[in-house]
Amino acid sequence: MSTHTSAPPSSRRWIALGLIALAQFIVIMDTSIIGVALPEMQGALGFSQENLSWVFNAYVVVFGGMLLLGGKLSDIVGARRIFQIGWGVLAAGSLIAGLADNAAVELIGRGVQGAGAALIAPSALTLLMMLFGGNPGELTKAFAVYGAAAPAGGTAGVFLGGLITQYASWPWVFYINIPIAVVALLAAPALTPDGALAPHASVDLLGAATATLGLGAAVFGVVRGDWAATSTWVVLAAAVALLGAFIAIQARRREPLMPLSIFRAPDLGAANLAQVLLGAAWVPMWFFLNLYLQQVLGYSAFPSGAALLPMTALIMIGMIAISPKLFARFGARTMTVAGLLILSAGLAWLSFIRPDGTFWIDVLPGSLVAALGMSLAFIPTLQTAISAAPPQEGGLASGIVNTGYQIGSALGLAAVTAIAATAGADQLGNAGALTDGFSAAFVTAGIIAVGAAALALVTFRSPARHGQEVAAGA
Repeated sequence: MSTHTSAPPSSRRWIALGLIALAQFIVIMDTSIIGVALPEMQGALGFSQENLSWVFNAYVVVFGGMLLLGGKLSDIVGARRIFQIGWGVLAAGSLIAGLADNAAVELIGRGVQGAGAALIAPSALTLLMMLFGGNPGELTKAFAVYGAAAPAGGTAGVFLGGLITQYASWPWVFYINIPIAVVALLAAPALTPDGALAPHASVDLLGAATATLGLGAAVFGVVRGDWAATSTWVVLAAAVALLGAFIAIQARRREPLMPLSIFRAPDLGAANLAQVLLGAAWVPMWFFLNLYLQQVLGYSAFPSGAALLPMTALIMIGMIAISPKLFARFGARTMTVAGLLILSAGLAWLSFIRPDGTFWIDVLPGSLVAALGMSLAFIPTLQTAISAAPPQEGGLASGIVNTGYQIGSALGLAAVTAIAATAGADQLGNAGALTDGFSAAFVTAGIIAVGAAALALVTFRSPARHGQEVAAGA
């Protein structure tokens, strides 16, 4: 710990929590706000159907790849400084993405946004701990507010994306971040504490670089989907080599970005694997449901965003009001397996979409079932991953599980996009072929969810009592 940390007066801590929750809200919103804008961006910037997923992937690969580095820098440089730098980087990326006139510049902007989010997210959590860590009762309330900000951001992103795209233009889904970033930059010095937790520690930049480049190469190789091309296998081989180098670096460094010893904690590996596969199943469903609504059913941007509000509202209710109580009663393994199987049932329903389908039959029932499954599985796996680690490594565990979900989302979307394209999802204007491709995407995501449930069943140690212990100790 640093020898000096200046905290704001007690009366300002709850205002500061609002700023911290806003940070979580925005970094999650930026993953969902682009969903309904994708078709217009595709036409304006020249994305092919199979490469359109990179508007999402460019953000989450950099976000996930740099999260551990962002947490380490928060400890060394100071959480407030990294928090402010992150907002500045996010604003710059948003400006680049909004001004882009071609696909390459758009992806650069999205990557810069992801880098900003990777600095904001862990530093915000560190600030929360600095403000409320000394009072367990207040800390629980602070975590509840912070936790609710994530599903709220996802919900708002879907709705705002449709509203902005319909009544302004798609660049404004990025420009909206800029005034928010300015407010955060101005408010942070007055509301948040200063000081570094480990000012003399070193930064594992080589580890961060190999992890981010390796993950990016893996997603790029999978999303290309050209398995007959030598270049695809070269890229995938490079990804394996880079990720292998990352593991080797972590094993040998005195102060690694991710100490491998942390995975000795019971259920940490199982919970992280479940989060990876949960992201790999859920995000492709959300991505292709957006495309089905607009490219097959003919919804414009705002109705498309509104059509997904019931699903996202149910996720928010489930994560805040339902899942924690059931987790405390039934434990991580039961909740994770049940949630993933319910998610797979929703995806199975969605796989029967029709070219002349309707929202009420083809979309709403399946999306609500899938949303319920997502909300039941997400909280137990997240809380188990964080609580399984020793208290002094709680921040690292949080960074690892968040990284796993983001990278699982990117890799899952890349793989499902490649499969969907082979089934017809790249044939714009052909409703039948598009529907076949999107249906294949839902089937593939459902298979991932079933596989994740099977793995959770055999990898979690947890009887129901373990869920009670984790929930009580979190």
